[in-house]
Amino acid sequence: MSEPIRTAVVGCGKVGHFHAKAYQATKRAHLVACYNRTLPRAQAFGAEYAIPAYDDVEAMIKNEGVQAVSICTPHPNHAELAVACAQLGVHVAIEKPLAASLADCDAIINAVQAAGVVGTTICQRRFYPPAQRVKQAITDGKLGRPILGTVNMLGWRDMAYYASDPWRGTWAGEGGGVLVNQAPHQLDLLLWYMGEVDSLYALWDTLNHPDLEVEDTAAAVIRFKSGAIGNIVVSNSQNPALFGNVRVHGENGASIGVQTDGGAMFIAGVSTIAEPPVNDLWTVAGEADQLADFQKQDSDFFLSVDPMLHFHLAQLNDFLAAIDGRRAPAITLADGRRTVELFTGIYRSGRLGQPVTFPLAAQDDLDYDGRLGPRPGGLR
Repeated sequence: MSEPIRTAVVGCGKVGHFHAKAYQATKRAHLVACYNRTLPRAQAFGAEYAIPAYDDVEAMIKNEGVQAVSICTPHPNHAELAVACAQLGVHVAIEKPLAASLADCDAIINAVQAAGVVGTTICQRRFYPPAQRVKQAITDGKLGRPILGTVNMLGWRDMAYYASDPWRGTWAGEGGGVLVNQAPHQLDLLLWYMGEVDSLYALWDTLNHPDLEVEDTAAAVIRFKSGAIGNIVVSNSQNPALFGNVRVHGENGASIGVQTDGGAMFIAGVSTIAEPPVNDLWTVAGEADQLADFQKQDSDFFLSVDPMLHFHLAQLNDFLAAIDGRRAPAITLADGRRTVELFTGIYRSGRLGQPVTFPLAAQDDLDYDGRLGPRPGGLR
């Protein structure tokens, strides 16, 4: 391993603390600075971690010799900051989702490629042992060909949550609702397991948050390029929150799944994770009786660590190792764009009232990739 990489946190909100703690916990990094659009917030953050605070990204990078940053701002601001950092030769780790629009994703990817720096988007749930067990079973052919993949994320967000930051729950500040903020982890896992999307038909609306601009519920039916079928149901309208899971069913009849979230939904900087992630379904021939062992093993491990630090650290260590090794990270910016493409397709289909076919090109002149405006059959 080379000398520790000089890192900084860009965006001093709730999730920025996880990145700062991870950088201070690894020998691969030296946390040297932080940036926030408002200097007092950056100064409070900097005081907590004993690092200089800035409200000018370029000055921070040049003055502190920053080599890599974590971008932890609201989603619509990711592209401007990521592009600026990449153009200054700085590697970028970007919180989920990669961006709020496909145009922003493309701007980030183009800037990172042109600069020859490393870029990743944070999908730390891929590092959960039960999520990796599902991927390994698919890779090992234990399902035969995956023929059906599902996401069910039934959670709750009250209006106090949306009022906790001025950008939450608005098109301009967040770029969307449950699809953009709560569902990207599960959407990423679905794509990791099932592969590229061919087409989808979707509906979305705001069903029990009447004062909210963005959607609180969405559903989609998918055809993957492999020929497999998928189903997505995501909602912030169940009180109390129930669960979030991703399941895969194979042509040989076997079914496996991971419950990534159970009980009260985690809110960064506000609450803890209510239940350990576990495999909630496992009918692989000769392995069905191992489910209880999987669950105990993964629960015991999860409860033995600080999960938000541990799994952010796992991905950031991979990011830092990719910089050292001049290799691609485990989770690429293209992976991040696919998730944005998926929820963009759901928005477009719901607005148009018809299926959409992939790949999708950016249509940033049409209200956040075609998300706004009247929708056929909507409740509003």
